[in-house]
Amino acid sequence: MSQQVVCREVLELITGYLEDARAARDRARFEAHLAGCAGCTTYVEQMREIIRLTGMLTEEQVPTEHRERLRQAFRGWKAS
Repeated sequence: MSQQVVCREVLELITGYLEDARAARDRARFEAHLAGCAGCTTYVEQMREIIRLTGMLTEEQVPTEHRERLRQAFRGWKAS
């Protein structure tokens, strides 16, 4: 990661950040960017909310056609 995080890097690094899987130094740079960027801060908040809400879903609550699309997507992802 470069010295200063830029907005496009937030998109690439958000998963590690939300899973607390970044080194302290990288996390500090990420948070420094968030402190000065309202757009990225909003994006991170939206991702947290999506994770919270989707974590509350049961398999039965996901429409059948979407379940199948998700299964296919994850099969392809796991294979690559």
